[in-house]
Amino acid sequence: MSTEHANGSIPTGVEARNALTEATATVDAVQAEIDEHGEERVVATADAYRRAIRLLDQYEETATGTGDFKSYLQFQSSFLDFVSELSEEIPAYEGFSNASDRMDKRRLSQKDFDYARDEVAPARTFVELLEQRSEAIDAYRTARSGAKTRLKELRSAEKEYARLTDLTDYNLDVPIDELKEPIEAYNNAVTDAFTQFKTNENARKLFNFIQATKSFPLVNFEQPPPELIEYIQTEDAGEKPLPKLLDLVDYSSSKLDHYVSDPGALRTNVAVHRTFLDRITAEPLTIEWPPAEANELQFRLKELSSVTRKLGDESLEGYLRTLRRLTNNPDFTTLRDAAAAKEELDDETLSRIVSGEIVDDYEAIVSAIESLELTLEETKRDM
Repeated sequence: MSTEHANGSIPTGVEARNALTEATATVDAVQAEIDEHGEERVVATADAYRRAIRLLDQYEETATGTGDFKSYLQFQSSFLDFVSELSEEIPAYEGFSNASDRMDKRRLSQKDFDYARDEVAPARTFVELLEQRSEAIDAYRTARSGAKTRLKELRSAEKEYARLTDLTDYNLDVPIDELKEPIEAYNNAVTDAFTQFKTNENARKLFNFIQATKSFPLVNFEQPPPELIEYIQTEDAGEKPLPKLLDLVDYSSSKLDHYVSDPGALRTNVAVHRTFLDRITAEPLTIEWPPAEANELQFRLKELSSVTRKLGDESLEGYLRTLRRLTNNPDFTTLRDAAAAKEELDDETLSRIVSGEIVDDYEAIVSAIESLELTLEETKRDM
């Protein structure tokens, strides 16, 4: 059970909704201003302004005064032809016409270029208008993407809170120690028994124990590599306890000669697989917390009874018998559900579940989803 959202404040879609609404309003306002002039006329005017400024910038130094006569002719021809092709219906046309008239003379000066810039300057408004629309569309798309991401998060939270609302039917005040204490007692006992077994018995017997668990799928020991099994089963080193073998790895070759017949083989097999050997613990024999459901745990307890008997500690069967009785207790599921909830949820969330406030939280999320979905639909634009 995930508590990613439940452990914090209740997620809402307010910010995403407001951002999208504002971005949409900006796009609509800019587009309305463009529509008022006409899309084609605005684009044509902006293009005309850009072309006019490009020509003025390109020829300003070479076509004025006593500059290059060829450059002057190229500029004059280009500028006059460009203006003559403009529609008189575009906004700010008069400025382009005035600039063209000023350029239609035998000699041009810096003042003529300055005059032309001033005359076409009003058309700059339409360039800015298109830039504003482009920026507004980018902001709209970002806001819309953010709203969709938030909606996805809200839907995830809805599923999470729906599960949490189901817990309001559970009795979370039950004394879970009735379940936890017997499990901890068994885990401590089996850990001690396995540690003693690993410390006192030789590695060969330990490996035999681990390999025998392959017949018990619910006792999940990692199996040793084949080459390590062969070494432990066939070499004299296998007659020593595993902790002793791990200590010997750090001995010098001359010192190792007193303990094993083939020091090189010890290093090749034990040292190379040290990570695996260090991972051999009692963990596969322990009961997880919170425990599995009753039926699954019963099967596991049956397998554990067969496996742990080989450790030579008769007291373990008593602990397992107590746990088997617990799985048959009518209150087991109630205790397990409460344990699972308390293990995975923080105190604040548990409190809201017990008080029923989590239902209000769930309904608030559902409302946030509906509001954000409506905003996404109302602000849908073709762009």
